[in-house]
Amino acid sequence: MSKVEDFLTPEEEQAIVEAIRLAEKETSGEIRVHIEKTTSIAAFDRAMEVFHLLKMDATALKNGVLIYVAVKDHQFVICGDKGINDVVADDFWDSTKEIMAAHFKNGNFRQGLVDGIRKAGAQLQRYFPCADDDTDELSNEISKG
Repeated sequence: MSKVEDFLTPEEEQAIVEAIRLAEKETSGEIRVHIEKTTSIAAFDRAMEVFHLLKMDATALKNGVLIYVAVKDHQFVICGDKGINDVVADDFWDSTKEIMAAHFKNGNFRQGLVDGIRKAGAQLQRYFPCADDDTDELSNEISKG
């Protein structure tokens, strides 16, 4: 599978967007998923570029989380902004990535992404509960490159 369009069905995409919406319902944090075919640089470096391009670093509390997937390269990265990184356990992103990778190895990309979103959302809800005046700062839609 090398095409971004083949990575997820429209129904799977909607399930992921819904998981983001539900995860963000009780938090001021923001979660985005970005999918692209490949990257010519290290996946983490590309994820950080996308993080900035999507303005994930512009959230008020620095609590954005990006799940980046390079389909053809079989690589993915989870990165959080300073606010969330400062409060979660040191192994949090690695343990989240392991859960996702187990699903990905079985070809269940939707469930891997949904589980990663849920786990990140639980930590965002714990450390960044939704305020009365909270607004959704970033789109929940999957971005593609």
